[in-house]
Amino acid sequence: MTDLFSATQFSLLFLFALMASVLLQLWLALRHVNHVKRHSKVVPTEFAEQITLASHQRAAAYTIAKTRFGMLTTIFDAMILAAFTLGGGIAWLSHLTSQWFTPDSLGHGIALIASLAVVSSVLSLPFSLVSTFVIESRFGFNQMSAKLFITDLAKTTLIGAVIGLPLIAAVLWLMGAMGEYWWLWVWLTWLGFSLTLMWVFPTFIAPLFNKFIPMEDGEVKTRITALLTRCGFQSNGLFVMDGSKRSSHGNAYFTGLGKSKRIVFFDTLLKHLSPSEIEAVLAHELGHFKHRHIVKRIVWTFALMLGFLWLLGQLKTQLWFYQGLGVATPSTAAALLLFFMVLPVFTFLFSPLSSMMSRRHEYEADAFAASQSSSADLVNALVKLYRDNAATLTPDPWHSLFYDSHPPASLRIAALQRLAV
Repeated sequence: MTDLFSATQFSLLFLFALMASVLLQLWLALRHVNHVKRHSKVVPTEFAEQITLASHQRAAAYTIAKTRFGMLTTIFDAMILAAFTLGGGIAWLSHLTSQWFTPDSLGHGIALIASLAVVSSVLSLPFSLVSTFVIESRFGFNQMSAKLFITDLAKTTLIGAVIGLPLIAAVLWLMGAMGEYWWLWVWLTWLGFSLTLMWVFPTFIAPLFNKFIPMEDGEVKTRITALLTRCGFQSNGLFVMDGSKRSSHGNAYFTGLGKSKRIVFFDTLLKHLSPSEIEAVLAHELGHFKHRHIVKRIVWTFALMLGFLWLLGQLKTQLWFYQGLGVATPSTAAALLLFFMVLPVFTFLFSPLSSMMSRRHEYEADAFAASQSSSADLVNALVKLYRDNAATLTPDPWHSLFYDSHPPASLRIAALQRLAV
């Protein structure tokens, strides 16, 4: 790989890939905005009896606002990436931190990565504020106070430092100490870290942000307990989370591994769905468990990471890789930063593959839910969730192909109705 590119050639390749990725994302966003706007005047026939025109147009306006804001974010992120790489931002931070630490030492690498994380967080903060307190508030979803936003930010930063800094230190040390096959040792370390985090998250981290109250006895719990028994699913409890203190969006999810598995319902979900509809939503989530979708996604993620780390191992010794991305002096930390910062630019075209796999899993989970509860109840629940969450019923097909982990509403509902026949 030594003579694959010159520094100038790789710079031009990266710049082309960055511009192509940004233009593709903007084109998809414009298609989405125009498609949603064009179909906002009439409720799709299959939803006409359950969703009013006002709700449909509110969902369209919400989708358009988020998509347009996402276009600004895409452009800004691309500018920041170019500034950090071709513009010499990482090189400048490396020089700055080298005043306190020996260049390419472990301390220097940790300081460089941490400083970049801080700068990136500060630059992205205005976008988080606008998203939360302007867009989400405009459409009645935001329930978060400024105090809670600041508290969440402080907690996230502290937890990120406590967990992330030791991991970064371990990765950088392994990259420098384990020879040619350092990437395998890093992968094993990251694998162990990821599995441990999945195990400890529901018990130790999630309660720092939300209250999790055991579900009270009643029809909902009785139905869910019977469903879990039928499906052979064992969990560490049924919990209700106070999601309403941040947002009026509703959801339900599994979290944890092994005996730490929990089933969590947002309080907003329980408020808007009937007991039979809640049962159907959980049956869908159990479908993911029964079809081993979560395990498959974890294995796929781990396999991809192994491949990416191997590729980084090949690039780490190539001078053109650093110089082509604005870093004159190679270092372990710079290699790690540059690789994972530019990776999304070169992999965006493959997004439909991931989305396609996820949508197939959703269809399979829906089919399982229909076999264990009621497809009609799941349809009713989904329609309510589309309405209450202001999810568009008419996404652009190309935009959906790249971004949507769930099938479009019309296709998903039609598949469930066929199962009921």
